[in-house]
Amino acid sequence: MKASQFFISTLKEAPADAEVVSHRLMMRAGLIKRLGAGIYTYMPMGLRVIRKVEAIVREEMNRAGAVECTMPVVQPAELWEETGRFDKMGPELLRIQDRHGRDFIVQPTSEEVVTDIARQELRSYKQLPKNLYQIQTKFRDERRPRFGLMRGREFIMKDAYSFDRDQAGAQASYQAMAQAYRRIFDRFGLKYRAVAADSGAIGGDLSEEFQVIAATGEDAIVYCPTSDYAANMEKAESAPPAGPRPAASQPRTLTPTPGKATCADVAELLGVPLATTVKSLVLATDELNEAGEPTGVQVWLLLLRGDHDMNEIKVSKVPGLDKGFRFASVAEIEEHFGAKPGYLGPLDLKKPVRIVADREVAVMADWICGANKEDHHITGVNWGRDLPEPDAVADLRNVVAGDPSPDGQGELAIERGIEVGHVFYLGTKYSRAMNATFLNEDGKPAHFEMGCYGIGVTRLPAAAIEQNHDERGIIWPDAIAPFTVVLCPIGMDRSAAVKEAAEKLHDELQAAGVDVLLDDRGERPGAMFADWELIGVPHRVVLSERGLKEGQVEYQHRRAISATQVPVADIFSFVKEQLAA
Repeated sequence: MKASQFFISTLKEAPADAEVVSHRLMMRAGLIKRLGAGIYTYMPMGLRVIRKVEAIVREEMNRAGAVECTMPVVQPAELWEETGRFDKMGPELLRIQDRHGRDFIVQPTSEEVVTDIARQELRSYKQLPKNLYQIQTKFRDERRPRFGLMRGREFIMKDAYSFDRDQAGAQASYQAMAQAYRRIFDRFGLKYRAVAADSGAIGGDLSEEFQVIAATGEDAIVYCPTSDYAANMEKAESAPPAGPRPAASQPRTLTPTPGKATCADVAELLGVPLATTVKSLVLATDELNEAGEPTGVQVWLLLLRGDHDMNEIKVSKVPGLDKGFRFASVAEIEEHFGAKPGYLGPLDLKKPVRIVADREVAVMADWICGANKEDHHITGVNWGRDLPEPDAVADLRNVVAGDPSPDGQGELAIERGIEVGHVFYLGTKYSRAMNATFLNEDGKPAHFEMGCYGIGVTRLPAAAIEQNHDERGIIWPDAIAPFTVVLCPIGMDRSAAVKEAAEKLHDELQAAGVDVLLDDRGERPGAMFADWELIGVPHRVVLSERGLKEGQVEYQHRRAISATQVPVADIFSFVKEQLAA
């Protein structure tokens, strides 16, 4: 490939709306062009990266036994109505009508369509297991699209769906996909972690996210440096506190705390560690009769240590809160506590509430909480002596760095990551909703056991850039770089020797299967080098008339500080060695 025949459109400055590094660099390097909010054109340079990502994904999916198909971007609403997602999914689901007034959706995912295929085509257990996948355009109507391809509305995704006759088969299919994903992400050349993820209302414990490690990542990844434990923040468990609860040693005391409505402010005022304070979070659940009509409200008080944060996923698993909850209104709070938020606590309530204590709070003694009286807190609070034991004790909090690892193998650490893949055991959620069955060995119909497996094809290049860049631009891993090698001849239009040497090396590398580009645009060296450093091609060879007279060319890896002089006669084999390394 010659640069004069390609499409190169770099910018010196990024658009003002480009917020994160990947968005800025993808725009500046001419990989994408914005068409509308969260909608981008993949320019030729960016499309080459996407195609390389797709090729790796496709090879490993095929190797794992999955079979490729393509499902429609526009899908009839009837299928989505069968599962209830047409109404439940909310405004993120783009709904449209055709000229006849029939409802359709623009797919954000394809569980309904693939389940419809299975119930029509997979009639017997003898046809199982099966795994169908596609690499296809998706659309999710994000309310606030941002960060370029990291959170766009239109995107390309690989989604796969497995069908098995029983749970054991489904687990085997899941493990096959989990291993395929590890091979895929290993080939991308990125630092990543596979972390246990919460499976939510779908059920089951088999769910893993694949996170590319990046300081700018939106997700917190919890892991143990001395073991294999890793989970996302939603899933990460805090180890049960060690030892029994200490005995009370302080009297219960009403303490003035004027204007101090947060645990941090109270701890600072009283000169005590923040960990001795307890924060009160008030939730509510609506009680319904058999007809689904509201009959009342149950108010809940969650107690967490002042230096800890509530984990909503964990809270949603507490019995009584597992069918949905909301934060209580100010009116509900005042009705039950007789005070406004900021000074709430479990003592001297106006009306009873259900109290759930985090495991850490359940073993605390002499703690500090709100007094249900403005500008006052109570110090020296103890379970049993000052208030009854809580109605329930549960793990309610986000873990923090330094917590003991749940596997007992060390302490937890936290780093940031960008989710680019997810493997998920679905069970029979969709097959039951759509009555998708097959005839089992006993001749009776059974519902398919399903799994789903996604990779964000267009999100992945952005994640790779967040992990691999410097002040000059992108640094692509070889496997997904738009070009692997760029040849930069200086004065090619003025020197026959430079032109001949550059074209000879280009043709040799191309014949050897190397993805090489020859920059024959006649740009000044500074501008030419700046373009390729911005675009991030990992291997660069510079040819000049002076160097050729000395029998030398320059090789430089994108990460290297300085160039290496290589004899002209050895440059082909030298580059091949660098690519193999």
